Amino acid sequence: MFSAKVISAALLSFATLVSSHYTFPSLIANGVVTGAWADVRQTNNYQSNAPVTDVTSADFRCYNSAFPNLHPGTATVSAGSTIGFQASQAVYHPGVVNVYMAKAPSNVTNWDGSGAVWFKVYQISAVTNGGSTITFPAQNALSYSFPIPKATPSGQYLVRIEQIALHAASTFQGAQFYISCGQINVTGGGSGTPGPLVSIPGVYTGNEPGILINIYYPVPATYTQPGPAVWSG
Repeated sequence: MFSAKVISAALLSFATLVSSHYTFPSLIANGVVTGAWADVRQTNNYQSNAPVTDVTSADFRCYNSAFPNLHPGTATVSAGSTIGFQASQAVYHPGVVNVYMAKAPSNVTNWDGSGAVWFKVYQISAVTNGGSTITFPAQNALSYSFPIPKATPSGQYLVRIEQIALHAASTFQGAQFYISCGQINVTGGGSGTPGPLVSIPGVYTGNEPGILINIYYPVPATYTQPGPAVWSG
């Protein structure tokens, strides 16, 4: 039988684990932070804050398999405007950020985002100086904002953020992915051709040098951001 001390220690450990993790429940659209899960698909970890570690799993796309029938709203934003994601708390772990978009065939609400339809619109990488130090500008931020390229065609899109926490990334599937997908309707768009297009899952194997990496020793001399190049229109 467990003692009260052991149970108390276990609860404290769990509380510490949860408090050091985070979700991205809110969009920032038209200068306003939307309510939690109002325009973002509610993720499986909305209470646990647990990350995704298997980049081949279906949950790697939008992490919402537990809530397939919950349909958030769709924020209307202009091409060329700035939008963003706000976290449930400051992004504690060292790591990098990627943001992808994917155009829905019609109504984004019931679309699953499958296929080679995703393109990267934003990233925050690591900063290195030849092996002396590595720093992570995305760390300790509460939100990340980025422009929708002016040339983005009008229509409804999924917009997906991933913060890749690298503190335990020295072993396979040690990197932690904190993921959310928002829903937006882009108006006033252009005639650009976003790309390169990738599938999610499928964009990573988990063996990429920016995902399977020891950030502590030896200090990496360079850092390679995972995923395709950013499309800026």
